[in-house]
Amino acid sequence: MSYPPTPTPEEVLELFPPGTRLDDDGTLVVGGCRLDGLADRFGTPLIVVDERALRQRARSYLHAFRSRWQRCDVAFASKSFPSTAVQRVMAAEGLHLDVAGGGEILTALKAGADPARLLLHGNAKTDEEITMAVESGIGMVVIDNFDDIDRLERLVPSGRRQQCLVRVIPGLPAATHPSQATGHSRSKFGLLPADARAAIARLGRSSKLEMQGLHTHVGSQLLDVDQLAAAVAPLARLGTFDTYDLGGGLGMRYTYSEQAPTLDDYADAMVAQARALLPHGSRLIVEPGRSMVARNACTVYRVTTIKRGEVTHVAVDGGMGDNLEVSLTGQRFEATLVRRVGGGEMVTVVGRHCESGDELVDGVALRDPAVGDLLAVPVTGAYCYTMSNQYNGARRVPVVFARDGEAALVVRRDTWADLVARDVD
Repeated sequence: MSYPPTPTPEEVLELFPPGTRLDDDGTLVVGGCRLDGLADRFGTPLIVVDERALRQRARSYLHAFRSRWQRCDVAFASKSFPSTAVQRVMAAEGLHLDVAGGGEILTALKAGADPARLLLHGNAKTDEEITMAVESGIGMVVIDNFDDIDRLERLVPSGRRQQCLVRVIPGLPAATHPSQATGHSRSKFGLLPADARAAIARLGRSSKLEMQGLHTHVGSQLLDVDQLAAAVAPLARLGTFDTYDLGGGLGMRYTYSEQAPTLDDYADAMVAQARALLPHGSRLIVEPGRSMVARNACTVYRVTTIKRGEVTHVAVDGGMGDNLEVSLTGQRFEATLVRRVGGGEMVTVVGRHCESGDELVDGVALRDPAVGDLLAVPVTGAYCYTMSNQYNGARRVPVVFARDGEAALVVRRDTWADLVARDVD
């Protein structure tokens, strides 16, 4: 894959949240806020979310699917950005929330989400998580295995009925990183069709569990909508139900050279298959995560060191502590200097952590980089906050919402005291 050695400012802006612009002096402005001003106020590294763009994306998702299939719900996959501030926005915009585990139940409830609009996922749910879900009144539990059924039948109180979906392995390959492929026959998630039929039959006999329908998921960061739509047929073969949850997985554009499907492309493909194969009047659910939040945030760093040799290494004050996507999935990112956007010499942007694999961007054009410069990496809204960590004693990064020129801190930076707060002397 080749990358433009000297991207224009216009090409760079295409990767940032819609509405991002350059100020009169050429400085990046996101959500109406200059990134240099945010860095001075909140420090670096810093995740900046364009709140207006985030809300608009949620509304666009609802419109895209409900205008094509009236009885459709959009459930935000919280694991992609599980902060209460993001979950609160999604709930306020009318989305359901997909939660994976007790921690995401907790943050969703703290965000004020209606528990009846939560869907609990997980391939290894514990008694504690099932109990949290039941006591909280979670609307739907996705059955991933027969042990889920055992736990629910034991922990749901007598006289209560818990609505459930059965997760089905569609047996489909996914053109993505192996760690993001979930629909193949050896996946740890869900049940193969024969086992799914057995689970459906068992739920039908239960006095505590109410079978609502089926769930499936092919994988994440898929750039071919036909791969996503292919998951409808395996569900249709299992029978007629009230609800069909088609999962998420729509890929996003991360690089100058990539092309990604539009939201309309995705909705057209999914609904066309639903019309052809599923009962009219049934309820559809889609679960966007990455495609909801990825483009609507960027991360701002400060350059700390520059080494010139066979490769020019531009080192910043963050790295794999705030972006594990590069080392975990091989995801390619781009970068630009905040005050000199577009063009420049080819460098490798590296992080501060003691790992050779701590490279944020291998080969990107920066214009006259210098120590103290601010550097912005776009499309960091998905999974970067999720997987932030304290490796090498790094303090987890803050999150700021920017909107119409106003900025609000929604997640604070770790303090030094946070690093030892869990130690028992």
